[in-house]
Amino acid sequence: MTNLRGGLIQMALKGSTDDTPENIRQAMLEAHLPLIDEAGAQGVQVLCFQEVFTQPYFCPSQDSKWYAAAEEIPEGPTCKLMQEYAKKYSMVIVVPIYERTNVAGVYYNTAAVIDADGSYLGKYRKTHIPQVAGFWEKFFFKPGASEWPVFNTAYCKLGVYICYDRHFPEGWRALALNGAEYIVNPSATVAGLSEYLWKLEQPASAVANGCWIGAINRVGVEEPWNIGEFYGQSYFVNPRGQIEKEASRDNDELIVHDMNMDMVREVRDLWQFFRDRRPDAYGPLVALE
Repeated sequence: MTNLRGGLIQMALKGSTDDTPENIRQAMLEAHLPLIDEAGAQGVQVLCFQEVFTQPYFCPSQDSKWYAAAEEIPEGPTCKLMQEYAKKYSMVIVVPIYERTNVAGVYYNTAAVIDADGSYLGKYRKTHIPQVAGFWEKFFFKPGASEWPVFNTAYCKLGVYICYDRHFPEGWRALALNGAEYIVNPSATVAGLSEYLWKLEQPASAVANGCWIGAINRVGVEEPWNIGEFYGQSYFVNPRGQIEKEASRDNDELIVHDMNMDMVREVRDLWQFFRDRRPDAYGPLVALE
């Protein structure tokens, strides 16, 4: 049996949203570092954090103050620091942060992927951007023009999908067809309808695509916006849609789990969903506006 040891970190906001993005970044990094060290001590091979993990979920506002939270990838301070930790622990690290580009006014919701030797492999930019009350993401993020990258890390073929993306089955399928065995979904999602979907959509996607999924959510309530409680419950779900390890609802927490990667081929050979696809019949779905 071939195991992949995964780690997921969920966390409440540290500091105040009245503070500067730079100070909040420093507080969040300081809070994460002991858990990264713990992951390294436990032999985690692939570690992922929550969506925009160095900042609050600032999208309930439409305040340009938060543009200052964005960093360059991979040249910015967070990526550089995570490259050091990846190399230190021979650990792949997925780094979801707010990305600043070299085009003024263009920002993305992005996850950088750092390999186990500390090298930068590339990034995934969130493809589907919501724009509804409490989630004014188009004010902050440009949609990514994804080619559904799959990263050949030291330990697995890794895909990334981000938060709202998870409602769209097409991306899960594209990542799996591109070879992803394990897909992480860093998120910031609050109680309500979302909580029911949290344990429905990603297990269903794991089954449909015969892959492991690591789902990460933050915890707590973030002032002054109070859009609801971030309900944690980060988890690992196997290719049969069974949740094998789950975090608490309200604690800062690292969860570690050994994923049986042989199950990916076993499930795909059993169900043969990829063989039985009919892309020749799906053209009207793409053509619909």
